[in-house]
Amino acid sequence: MTYAITQTCCNDATCVAVCPVNCIHPTPDEPDFGTTEMLYIDPRSCIDCGACADACPVDAIFPVDRLTGKLRAYEAINAAHFADREPAPAAASPTFHSWGEPRFDRSLPSDFAPIRVAVVGTGPAGMYAAEDLLLHTNAEVTLIDRLPVAGGLVRYGVAPDHPSTKGAGETLARFHTHPRARLRLGVEIGRDVSAEELAAHHDAVIYAVGAPSDRRLGIPGEELPGSVPASALVSWYNAHPETRPDAVAPAAAERVVVVGNGNVALDVARILVTDPERLAATDIADHALAALRASRVREVVLLGRRGPEHAAYTTSELLALTDLPGVDLVVDDHDPRVAAAVDAAAAGGKAALLRGVARETVDWSRGPAEGRRRIVLRFHSSPVEVLGGERVEAVRVTGAEAAGGTGGDGVHLAAGLLVRAVGYRGARVPGLPFDETTGTVPHTGGRVEGMPGTYVVGWIKRGPSGGIGANRACAAETVGSLLADAVAGTLPRPTGSAKAFERLARKRSRTLVDARGLAAIDRTERARGAAAGRPRVKLTTVPELVAAARGAERWRRPPG
Repeated sequence: MTYAITQTCCNDATCVAVCPVNCIHPTPDEPDFGTTEMLYIDPRSCIDCGACADACPVDAIFPVDRLTGKLRAYEAINAAHFADREPAPAAASPTFHSWGEPRFDRSLPSDFAPIRVAVVGTGPAGMYAAEDLLLHTNAEVTLIDRLPVAGGLVRYGVAPDHPSTKGAGETLARFHTHPRARLRLGVEIGRDVSAEELAAHHDAVIYAVGAPSDRRLGIPGEELPGSVPASALVSWYNAHPETRPDAVAPAAAERVVVVGNGNVALDVARILVTDPERLAATDIADHALAALRASRVREVVLLGRRGPEHAAYTTSELLALTDLPGVDLVVDDHDPRVAAAVDAAAAGGKAALLRGVARETVDWSRGPAEGRRRIVLRFHSSPVEVLGGERVEAVRVTGAEAAGGTGGDGVHLAAGLLVRAVGYRGARVPGLPFDETTGTVPHTGGRVEGMPGTYVVGWIKRGPSGGIGANRACAAETVGSLLADAVAGTLPRPTGSAKAFERLARKRSRTLVDARGLAAIDRTERARGAAAGRPRVKLTTVPELVAAARGAERWRRPPG
């Protein structure tokens, strides 16, 4: 029986490395690696060894005879990826993929001296870089994060109802206690320590600071209360300590409009309409769970500027919406181009995914049927203006008129909350060059231009594209550049020692947390979760995190 890769694939290619018959594609050496939504197993080559399932950091790989519910579709999804790529094999004859030539991208001299590298950011990009350095060299790594807890995107960006995806974080977290790693959490570059001071204490510095800002819509009314960026809502339900518990108020809104139809937009929609009691078994923030229990949201409208054939979401994220208990998925049939694209789509195309989804010309003067919640996909439609007095009351959108519309000035969607999910943007790092157009740090192969010994990885390097696993290949390139510079002797010599940097960091930061403190935070959150029948209950403020790290307070059983 063959195996299949399913919904939570993180694309980091760990499975590719362990496959003995080269049946998982695309591999990191193939052109479409990094652009496909997920990796796929060729059922004609798989020998049922299970090595890939054992290696997968997010538990995304299963024997096809164990696929149930919505996961059953992945048997066909995996097979379809190879349908027109290889000649049809003879009966009972497997298809074997050719192996590429062996590659040795790095060649370190036998007397390679240990180097000291600082990695700024403990999300996937930073941790993949740290993993590469710790496993393949004798480098000493200082892990730095402005928050007093590690995890970055995995902790604060992955939806709480995707626990398997968080498994990548658990895999990378093992390097927090590596004997050649040191954690200096709660230290912000540019506030506590300058980029120059950091560089002076290390042979090299890798910045993995992500893309924390949001792209703007640029329409009137965008700044009204009740208009929030998707990053704020995601941070809110993930208990980010820099997001207030009252930053989002869904209770007053029956309809929410989400601008965008990428995976983040779908995450937001799914969380807003999912039965809160299902979310109660996750690590969702306590304040978000309480707010969703009191919420009146019954409909979420996802606006896509282009048609369904160009939707930004992945197949797996759309499939996750198709069987939410008590939630209807609807395609707004307001524009004839939508139906035409769905009906004409080739198998495997984005639009073809919607063939089994109900279509209707939505009457925007009415909400969903009583007792039901729904998610509406509205394509060929863009926001023009946010309307309201003291807060968001409606959104005027473009597109063919629908029942309940307002004529030539577009369609008015009454809404109490607008979520802007049109992409992220990198922010300037004090002391580093910055390209305002791309929102990235200018670099060549990860080398920051004009700053020897300084490197970038992840979204601040390549822009906000690619999921968790895409950072592995990105990190490999950056670390490769760093090691090449080390071998060439072009890295600046540090003037300060590791001990000196530790003293500096402790002197400057009142929130510094080390590996022992991080372990204490983890124990505290897991204990709070066990008391509430949940995997963990996150601490939601910097003082709480620091107090737990220092053992200053015993946390009582959380309410609810």
